[in-house]
Amino acid sequence: MIRRAVARVFWTFSRWTLRTEPAPSAPTVLVGAPHTSNWDFVLMLAIAWRLEIPIRWLGKDSLFRGWRGPVMRRLGGIPVDRTDAGRVVAEVVARAHAGEVFGLVVTPDGTRGPHTHWKSGFYRIAREAGMTITLGYVDRTTMTTGLGPTMELTGDVAADMDRVRAFYADKAGLRPERRVEPRLLSEAPQGAGT
Repeated sequence: MIRRAVARVFWTFSRWTLRTEPAPSAPTVLVGAPHTSNWDFVLMLAIAWRLEIPIRWLGKDSLFRGWRGPVMRRLGGIPVDRTDAGRVVAEVVARAHAGEVFGLVVTPDGTRGPHTHWKSGFYRIAREAGMTITLGYVDRTTMTTGLGPTMELTGDVAADMDRVRAFYADKAGLRPERRVEPRLLSEAPQGAGT
């Protein structure tokens, strides 16, 4: 109740406009893109709280140390120990199979360092857990944000990513110069460099 009230105040006074498809009614991997700024986290919380979507998100385990741990977990965080990343996938799959309805927020394009491809974890998690993906977005050009379509993945990576690319083609993040084209390394032709 408090979260929804906070979200209502946020959207009333925000310069951003919420334009969104209905919230998914089953567990989904919520793709957050283009993720070009840490302010995207605030927008993600405002969207989730307004639509009453229970969210989970993955964060490096160092974010959960000390006093920040309880706060991050309360906001839906799941710590990732990079030496045992498989545990996180197993935990997400178990939650989905137990009937928990949530959106697992994943930002496959990241914000740090130069890179040319999206990370494929969102795709692998969705396929392993039998979850859909929901395309969340931030578009500075129109000052809109929200949720786009929810898609079933077919396993044809190139075809699935063509649909993802089509949705994000006209979206620019808060810092457009950091935008990364939605493309996975596994789509590269054999022998092609990164």
